[in-house]
Amino acid sequence: MEVKLYNTLTKTKDNFIPLNGNEVRIYSCGPTVYSYAHIGNFRAYIFMDTLRRMLKYNGYQLKHVMNITDVGHLESDADEGEDKMEKAARKENKNPYEIANFYSEVFFKDMAKLNIEKPEIIAKATDHIPEMLQFVKEIIDNGYAYETSKGIYFDISKLDKYPVLSNRNIDEQIAGARVDVDPEKRNPYDFALWIKAPENHIMKWDSPWGLSYPGWHIECSAMGRKYLGEQFDIHTGGVDHIPTHHENEIAQSKGACGKIPAKFWMHVEFLQVDGGKMSKSLGNIYTISQLQEKGIEPLAYKLFCFTAHYRTQLNFTFEGAESAQKALNRLREGFVKQESGNETIDEKLIQEYENRFHEAINDDLNLPLAMGIVWEVVRHEKKSKQWADLLLKFDNVLGLDLINSSKYLEEQSNIELPEEIIKLMQKRAEARNNKDWQLSDEIRDELKEKGYIVKDTKEGMTVEKV
Repeated sequence: MEVKLYNTLTKTKDNFIPLNGNEVRIYSCGPTVYSYAHIGNFRAYIFMDTLRRMLKYNGYQLKHVMNITDVGHLESDADEGEDKMEKAARKENKNPYEIANFYSEVFFKDMAKLNIEKPEIIAKATDHIPEMLQFVKEIIDNGYAYETSKGIYFDISKLDKYPVLSNRNIDEQIAGARVDVDPEKRNPYDFALWIKAPENHIMKWDSPWGLSYPGWHIECSAMGRKYLGEQFDIHTGGVDHIPTHHENEIAQSKGACGKIPAKFWMHVEFLQVDGGKMSKSLGNIYTISQLQEKGIEPLAYKLFCFTAHYRTQLNFTFEGAESAQKALNRLREGFVKQESGNETIDEKLIQEYENRFHEAINDDLNLPLAMGIVWEVVRHEKKSKQWADLLLKFDNVLGLDLINSSKYLEEQSNIELPEEIIKLMQKRAEARNNKDWQLSDEIRDELKEKGYIVKDTKEGMTVEKV
């Protein structure tokens, strides 16, 4: 069955055929480990995971690289501001390597919570300084770069076309650009390949241009080439990478070897929060651990991400996340019912559902459509282990750990309620006995805000963590 993927390079949905037989080579832009990764970041890694799983579902072998940026990513993508690692180190009174190790460890723990497969190769930037230096030397030798007092810059005027991914009109932007930013640059949009380090800069290495450190863009180009060759199949990242980081990766590779490094460029859209942009000033940047504190499982957030196509913006609200948690529990309950069923299902019907799911995921990862098919199977009136086996096959792509559904449901039924919640439950029971329905409703709403849902049944009042 053919696979179609939207390619930012061609602006079309193209048939995907690997460059090298049955092996798919992928490069994914990983985290800059100066702080905690937030749920917007993890939308990109959930997409990365689903892409991996879909390709494996189709029988492909993967060679996948994800970088860890632990040096060189300045506050502005336009080579301005401080190195994010050094700024974090100063703020936390640690050295940049301690900062990188701590936040890398947290990142991979969150990856595990989300059941995101780890790529075959994890490439840390500081482990690849020689490869980056070699890449810069090749660009210089080919006449695409020049030296200033601040570093080595790529000369975009030497390219046949720039940019190639975005629809920016670079000539108009150049005309309106600030020329006083760096008078040594030949062009306002030339970018740093290598940066000469100030005396107080901690992370710096010997180079032909003195003590210095790599620019952010050269890191991915050098590591991608080392492990995947001059050309590979797919490059992934967020839409924020398109106008600068990925454009500059392409420029560098063309300067070094004359080739665009990836055949397909795939980008996941932004996650909004409450209809707007995530911002520290607004206090709406949430981590996976913070979702857990509010009773939302990481896997529920993963399911929430499947409600929208990866190329459309997704709006996060806690109401939506709570709905995803309930849906995940219903999915688990439905799986358990099918697993214990003993009815026989026609294999032709099983195959029909499998084909529909396969077509959906192969159509540029149409997860909303695929999940609709999953729910049809879960809710099928005939309960059968055949359906459960099909759901497990689907879960090879979804990564929702359905095989452990019973365990999750049992853990939720055996939760120990905090003293505060027990007291609120008791207070609500008294209000109901006194027929004080207004107070009863107020306590129910308070419990919901704290992450607990109250149900009134014939047997009495029950509570479950959202």
